[in-house]
Amino acid sequence: MSMKRRLCSALLTLPWLWLGLCGPATAQSFPTRPVRIIVPFPPGGATDVVARTLGARLSQLWKHPVVIENKPGGGGNIGADAVAKAEGDGYTLLLASPAEITINPHLYAKLPFDPVKDFVPVMRVASAPLVLTVNSKSVFKRPQDLVKQSVADARGLSYASSGTGGPQHLAGELFRVITQGNFVHIPYKGGSPAIADLLGEQVDFFFAGVPPALPHLNSGRLRAIAVTTETRSQLLPSVPTLSESGYPGFQIENWQGLFAPRATPQRIVDQIAADSRTVMADNTFRETLNASGASPAVLMPKEFDAFVKSESSKFSRLVKESGAKAD
Repeated sequence: MSMKRRLCSALLTLPWLWLGLCGPATAQSFPTRPVRIIVPFPPGGATDVVARTLGARLSQLWKHPVVIENKPGGGGNIGADAVAKAEGDGYTLLLASPAEITINPHLYAKLPFDPVKDFVPVMRVASAPLVLTVNSKSVFKRPQDLVKQSVADARGLSYASSGTGGPQHLAGELFRVITQGNFVHIPYKGGSPAIADLLGEQVDFFFAGVPPALPHLNSGRLRAIAVTTETRSQLLPSVPTLSESGYPGFQIENWQGLFAPRATPQRIVDQIAADSRTVMADNTFRETLNASGASPAVLMPKEFDAFVKSESSKFSRLVKESGAKAD
């Protein structure tokens, strides 16, 4: 008889000990309390929409609230820093855009966190094109119209972004480099205030995320003249890509992904990723995301890690070529 069997036999008269030592091992369940997802931008933007859609479904699955907390500012750095300094227990997550993890390290001389050392990629959740958007009252109908006017006017044209270092900012810089246009960057604290000023004719154009722009495109107050991805958006099938419009190779997507503090145990990272994939497989989830202008774009931890490294390398080159700086 093995040592364990003899011990278990001896403990049969103490059932509470027997259950602990001889019964099947069970991992501690996760979560057992509310989970926070930090969004480093104001409510209403593309990242916020994706976070709330995912959080609502995870709340149902986990039977615990998933609280969406907006911490805007610093081009996404304030919210990202809050997660970098949080406990690595899975209860504080970051729903990031390309800015915080793959762009800002190359744009800012110093960050309060290290995207590589302080975060672990959990899962890419969604992706959407950026839409080159103008006020419908403007005379701009094609990207070339913006370029022509910017060169003719000594003041140039202004373009909004959701914050320094965001994909909207880098899309504007790539557009400037490719076209040699005279464009001035105006950063905002999120996509919603940027769109508000575009509607108010305070800025000339904006590489907008689809979710916050879509209602205004549908109402006719804004006009979409191109998208930044290789293929057209299913929600905007009549809008050409920038490559189709005469600027081949123009490719920037606005993805969103979950990150956890680096100290988070791998089993929790894997569970969050698996549970997120489960809720995203639901047709209702997909329909909700599609209606907001985004598409599910699942990458699990290892694949997402490789994708993040590739994106970081791409934006490093673009920052150097464009001379972009943190405003």
